[in-house]
Amino acid sequence: MSRLLYIEASPRKDRSSSIKVARAFIESYSSSHEGDTVETLDLWVTDLPEFTGDVINSKYAIIHGDRHTPEQKKAWGSVEKVINNFKKGDKFLFSLPMWNFGIPYKLKHYIDLLVQPSYTFSVSPTGVYEGLVTGKPAALIYARGGTYSAGTGAEGYDLQKAYMELILGFIGFSDIHSIVVGPTLNVTHDEKAGILDTAIAEAQAVAANF
Repeated sequence: MSRLLYIEASPRKDRSSSIKVARAFIESYSSSHEGDTVETLDLWVTDLPEFTGDVINSKYAIIHGDRHTPEQKKAWGSVEKVINNFKKGDKFLFSLPMWNFGIPYKLKHYIDLLVQPSYTFSVSPTGVYEGLVTGKPAALIYARGGTYSAGTGAEGYDLQKAYMELILGFIGFSDIHSIVVGPTLNVTHDEKAGILDTAIAEAQAVAANF
């Protein structure tokens, strides 16, 4: 039995295109993977630890091989809790909108907690990085108002999909499925419905064999 961790990064809920497609993914996944569990992590209601001085100093203590002070150990425990919950997942689903060509700050906060040396990546004595979260698939549903695909001339503005694929690859993911929902702005109601339908069909197909 596998655990699918669904990470939801949009605050718009029922009005969110990425969430609509994610819900279709989960429905298809649940139908084809009986016995598996789906856990939702809504980043807009999750209390994520802040990067206080003790947390930052705890991170550098790890990097430099120093022991944590009692204050650092307590502060770092909240970060470890977030990382351990993530690493318990067997499969991952992310839904996220594009904000200012990038990702929502709540998701960036979560990622900054996850990406820690000796937990999700390692560094060799010669400075070579190695991801430690391996052998697990990830599906990412991206909603965006504009079009940033190859040939549009706007490819360089897409810091949403490019960043997520880079950071997941950095911590060890190699099986990454990307589903783009867009453009969702400056289109007619019928055009948007068609865009959603296409993304939903793609998400359902990916989920069935995920």
